[in-house]
Amino acid sequence: MVEQSKISILARKIIAPFLILGPGFLVMMADNDAGGITTYAVTGAQTKYTLVGAVVIMSLLAFVVQEMTVRLGAVTKEGHAELIYKKFGKFWGFFSLADLFIANTFTLVTEFIGIGAAVKMVFGLPYEVTIPITIGAMILLVLSGGYMFVEKSLIAFALLQLVFIPAAIKAHPNINEVLKSFTFQGINILSPTFLTLFIANIGTTIAPWMLFFQQSAVVDRKMGINNIKIGRIDTFVGSLGTAIVAASIIITTGAVLYGHPPYNNIQDASEAARALVPFLGKYAGTIFAIGLFSAGAVAAVTLALSTSWAFGEVFGWEHSLNLPFQKAKWFYTIYILSVSVAGSIVLIPNAPLVLINLLVQVMNTFLLPPALLFLLLLLNDKELMKDYTNSVWSNVFVALIIVFVMILSLIYAFQTLFPSGANT
Repeated sequence: MVEQSKISILARKIIAPFLILGPGFLVMMADNDAGGITTYAVTGAQTKYTLVGAVVIMSLLAFVVQEMTVRLGAVTKEGHAELIYKKFGKFWGFFSLADLFIANTFTLVTEFIGIGAAVKMVFGLPYEVTIPITIGAMILLVLSGGYMFVEKSLIAFALLQLVFIPAAIKAHPNINEVLKSFTFQGINILSPTFLTLFIANIGTTIAPWMLFFQQSAVVDRKMGINNIKIGRIDTFVGSLGTAIVAASIIITTGAVLYGHPPYNNIQDASEAARALVPFLGKYAGTIFAIGLFSAGAVAAVTLALSTSWAFGEVFGWEHSLNLPFQKAKWFYTIYILSVSVAGSIVLIPNAPLVLINLLVQVMNTFLLPPALLFLLLLLNDKELMKDYTNSVWSNVFVALIIVFVMILSLIYAFQTLFPSGANT
């Protein structure tokens, strides 16, 4: 009996931290999606450790943005799309919904690309087999339980991303060079190639769908004002996790593939996994594939749910994972259509999948400023937020992000339109 009691206490200690994790941890780990992992892998292979510091800092600063969605959801008990629709009118409500729908649809495609590539590498199964099975599993997950069941299942799966850490250790990186990246030396945003990677990394660190997902999840989880503190801790742990994973990927490919043609000319994460094998052995490739599959699957479910929640909020449909299909049929139908359509696009012969992967991250960056502006306006609405409005520093921080991203986007647009005048 004494031995059983000790085992029981130990089990509770192990499980307790897992139970504390919630939508904040989930949204941040889902942020390291298949497209993001591809972006990190290509970044390391082509720029070595140069962007490690920038990506880590952006991941941690994403906490400031996502914490706002915790407060917004806990105080108002309403989702992000719903609040935009109510406070700014039908035009902006539908604008934000269209913005989210377009970005999410193409981002979902990248998740299925990653899932298919990972399974093909490990098991040799073609996309035509993997994608339909994955879509079926995603639908079954959402239909088989309430919010907490879905959340904990996704968090458990998201923890598989931690396999990237031993891969980074095995790569034996130069620690001094990694630390030097935090001084931002070597960053040249006037180089078109470098600028594209830089913008893509920003786009995969803070994306519009994250604002919609976390706020809706807070509402569906029935978190209130008393849960704001735990929501902040949850989100910070998630931002720390996503920073570690992102850095591990860049460090691995930077240490191993950078400066070793043709291996450094990878175009996606699956190519990175195969390229690592000659240097680190077959297990390194398998580890990368496992992490890629985990990232794609978790992000695909969360992305599709953010779309479903947003549609339900704007159109006034029942929109909760705690309701059965019969009572929230439109909510679940949008989810099913989202994953099915995105998965089907991947199966189109000769679809430009690699190009979609990178451009999605860039597109998210262009769509980020209006999403952040709506968030900023809502958090400063005294009538809406009462004693939980934004601090001055929070406002300054988000405003700086908006300006910074807009400047980068304009530079990128100029270089795309006038490539002959760009520095290379």
